[in-house]
Amino acid sequence: MKKHWGYQSFRPLQEDIIRSVLEGKDTLALMPTGGGKSLCYQVPALAMDGMCLVVSPLIALMKDQVSNLRRKNITAYSIYSGMSRKEVINILQTVTRSNCKFLYVSPERLETSLFKEYLPGMHINLLAVDEAHCISQWGYDFRPSYLRIAALREELHDVPVLALTASATTEVQEDICARLNVPDSVNPYWKIFRQSFERPNLSYSVFKPESRIHKIIEVLSRVSGTSIVYCKSRKRTKEISELLQLQGISADYYHAGLSQEDRNRKQESWINNQVRVIVCTNAFGMGIDKPDVRTVVHADVPDCLENYYQEAGRAGRDSKTSFAVLLYNEAELKELSDSIPSRFPSLADIRLVYQAVANYLQIPENGGKGEYFAFDMADFLRKFSMNGQTALYSLKALEQDGWLSFNEQVFLPPTILFTITKEKLYEFEKDHADLEPVIKTLLRAYDGIFDHPAFISELSIAQLLKVHEDDVKGRLARLDKAGIIEYNPRKDSPQLYFLRQRIRSSELTIDMQAYGQRKQKAIDRLAELIRFVKEGTDCRSRIIGNYFGDKEMKACGICDNCLRQKAASITQEEFDAIYLRITSIVEKGRLEIKDLLGQLGGVKKEKAWRVIEHLQAENKIQVDGGVWLKMK
Repeated sequence: MKKHWGYQSFRPLQEDIIRSVLEGKDTLALMPTGGGKSLCYQVPALAMDGMCLVVSPLIALMKDQVSNLRRKNITAYSIYSGMSRKEVINILQTVTRSNCKFLYVSPERLETSLFKEYLPGMHINLLAVDEAHCISQWGYDFRPSYLRIAALREELHDVPVLALTASATTEVQEDICARLNVPDSVNPYWKIFRQSFERPNLSYSVFKPESRIHKIIEVLSRVSGTSIVYCKSRKRTKEISELLQLQGISADYYHAGLSQEDRNRKQESWINNQVRVIVCTNAFGMGIDKPDVRTVVHADVPDCLENYYQEAGRAGRDSKTSFAVLLYNEAELKELSDSIPSRFPSLADIRLVYQAVANYLQIPENGGKGEYFAFDMADFLRKFSMNGQTALYSLKALEQDGWLSFNEQVFLPPTILFTITKEKLYEFEKDHADLEPVIKTLLRAYDGIFDHPAFISELSIAQLLKVHEDDVKGRLARLDKAGIIEYNPRKDSPQLYFLRQRIRSSELTIDMQAYGQRKQKAIDRLAELIRFVKEGTDCRSRIIGNYFGDKEMKACGICDNCLRQKAASITQEEFDAIYLRITSIVEKGRLEIKDLLGQLGGVKKEKAWRVIEHLQAENKIQVDGGVWLKMK
């Protein structure tokens, strides 16, 4: 750790987890986002002979981890959805023939015949499963491709597993361990490490404002520093960002529909404090470790506590006081409850969407298996006059039952591999002087470009050559056509991958029992979220901790409910004085509560309510419709 990362000590639980892995024990680690999960497999993997296989569903995170390891002179590669067979073979050959220490793979790659062919030569010392909650059908983000990890363990009997997640309920934790066990294992014992869900520096608050934008502006004016504002729709991110700019607040917006260049530029501006507020969908934040975020505001209610905890937890990672603010109204909560049926379409609707997708992509019967297709959801909905919710959740149902895989936030960076010898390349350069500058730039900027595909940036190459990016793309295409390089241009459109061959829609089946159970779990998760939103007395931090099975948490003392309880604490002397004032005012006749509170100048509202509730319990006053007070 000191040699490669320069740290002098571990964070809480890191050393315990690492020692468990080094002892060869299957280990489950629950650590908050930004809690240093990657170190828990990287350190023991380097301390042992062999290579660590890391399973992760997030291409951007894989790419970042590989880049970070390589900067430390640690050999690492990644294989993910969308790569060509030739690219995959090149990496697998390099991995098995070199001193590679880390191979990152997306879960759907695990059971391909190509991967299995090279698996015995990899000398794997540890299997690390990131975002491990994805393996559980009862989790909020179930991905059926994760179930393939269990089959992989049959090939890696003596290799320990480290499963990592930031948020999993007790039920999901048990399911992760059960599903990752070696089949027929005589010792299915797991070491489970769980950091406390307590965040002593993070104050949770929930508001029901008349105007959300005014409340956001108020929060940002009261708390200085960097902020994230989460919204549910792409359109809303731009609207709120522009409204903040009109108030003189430095803001920008971010969502998955932007080009990769725009996303990178906006993200970097925010990380480097050139922009104070990023208004975004939940596409933003994964893998970003910015410690000085002072506020995270949810302009809309998320659909489960798992997502809320992860997103709110991006505030205050530097341990300084920070704020997580959630805004809502009653109509939104009702809308969330009403959305459950549309999030679980009928089998007839799922079949209809399946047929429409096959027609849209022109996939013949018995075709499509193992192929990627660019899939423009907006164009699809327009051409087939389909409801967006029905289409999206039907695709999700098809994905969870193993028919296809749909990733609407895919980004496959451009890659280049030289396919001829250096001697032949020299001859080609002499005959094609106009292509020589781009060839020289590629050779200088990217190491190992003759051995394995290198990630490139057409924009960076264009800047080095002082030409337009389109000019660079044109030259690379010419080199590809001439057989000098293999050039795979960037893909950042949504990709749909067929896991099975296309069948008649009338023959399509779904496991309706499991589907119904997932629907009930979604209903239960939503009920817990609504309870969190509506709760007016219990500590919000403790509600979150209890939800994830942390029953030892004490009240945080800094959330809105804890502060309200503190403000409402009252001495007997104060109680008697307020009691007399209220009864003397109400005896004069029926009046609105707000008028009573106005006449109690100098008395805290919370303390006045404590006395009103006591009078009501004693049957001395009557509250009509929650608005009017009168003596009984």
